[in-house]
Amino acid sequence: MRFPFHDTMLRSLLANAGNVMAGRVAIPSICTAHPHVLQIAMQHAAEHGDILLIEATCNQVNQFGGYTGLTPALFRDRMLELAADTGLAPENLVLGGDHLGPNPWKHLPADEAMSNAEAMIAAYAAAGFRKLHLDASMGCAGEPEVLDDENVAQRAARLAAVAERVCHEQGLALPVYIIGTEVPPPGGATASHNGLTITPPEAAMRTVDVHHATFKQHGLEGVLERIVGLVVQPGVEFGDEGIDIYEPGKAAPLGAALRNLQGLVFEAHSTDYQPGERLRALALEGFGILKVGPALTFAWREAIYGLDRINAALEGTAPELDAKMEALMMRDPGYWRPYYKGSDDYVRLQRHYSYSDRIRYYWPEPDARAAVEALLGKLGDRALPQTLISQHLGRLYGRVVAGGIQPDARSLIAASVRDVLDVYRQASAAA
Repeated sequence: MRFPFHDTMLRSLLANAGNVMAGRVAIPSICTAHPHVLQIAMQHAAEHGDILLIEATCNQVNQFGGYTGLTPALFRDRMLELAADTGLAPENLVLGGDHLGPNPWKHLPADEAMSNAEAMIAAYAAAGFRKLHLDASMGCAGEPEVLDDENVAQRAARLAAVAERVCHEQGLALPVYIIGTEVPPPGGATASHNGLTITPPEAAMRTVDVHHATFKQHGLEGVLERIVGLVVQPGVEFGDEGIDIYEPGKAAPLGAALRNLQGLVFEAHSTDYQPGERLRALALEGFGILKVGPALTFAWREAIYGLDRINAALEGTAPELDAKMEALMMRDPGYWRPYYKGSDDYVRLQRHYSYSDRIRYYWPEPDARAAVEALLGKLGDRALPQTLISQHLGRLYGRVVAGGIQPDARSLIAASVRDVLDVYRQASAAA
């Protein structure tokens, strides 16, 4: 199945910081594999007539299935099915691949890890993903944790060459590329996020210069025209309980550097939970791609936990969902144990309520899906009492009372997620 997005439209979407898309200065990038969140995002985009950029990471989706069990082709097919179900025109759906490189296999020798990475990016390209983030910054077995610019660029060129070959062989539109990696690894940071260092302009310039020289060395001059974005650190991040809020003007030197990087935008990772006016400042200062993921699933989890408490009040019972999720996370601790550190009480709270939202990895599990469906089955389509919405979903209460949100369970979940989407849409609007 060919992915129906036109390359010329994608180029106009991402090609320059001042006009990322007609009527916009930036575009949000939706980075989640949560089916219900993706469904809500597609409905939101369809209602507004927006182009929707959805990205999968190397750990979520790869040739071996990743933690979602989906190959790039299967992920593409799922997204097209969701688009058809939600009324989103397929040509308004863009798929991207994030952190495409050896990260899932960095415990292996470099040759073996890079061989897997080449097979992965080939699968992404063949599936019609049009935006590819080349990320070979991490060291593999026996190498330094972070590689120098020259080695990163050499490996990025290898990956780009594979993607180009696949697209040429299969007659697919050629992708655009993102370079640069000054962000936490896919899945989140494992250490404190305090003391963030904003990328110096000279480092950004060097990244671009080294990639240009290396790609020319490999005969990839045509790819250079399609490098459209550079990942840098503008001073935004979030941890278990805290958020580094963007300070307008602090990354101004980076914005000034864009004038020497014609045709590029900056891509900002980990922008989750930023206040709307700070996201807006990021967009206006040259960050044309604003990535968001955990904030969306955090909002979904807030809503589903609130509904569980509403159901418990209606039935005169104790809430059940958080206990079921706790049992599931304790049975399989691999997604949270390396990340949450501290006392037992602290870690227990983070399992459910951390900004990092590592509980998101557990919602696809059969036991979790069954528990959510059972809850939604109990609540059905009935109107829930305003008083209980005020108590347990207070952020939505005012709009429920005013008639802007229907008081049934699914509408309340959708409204919680749409609030996050609205912040990004408003931040990205034309100046």
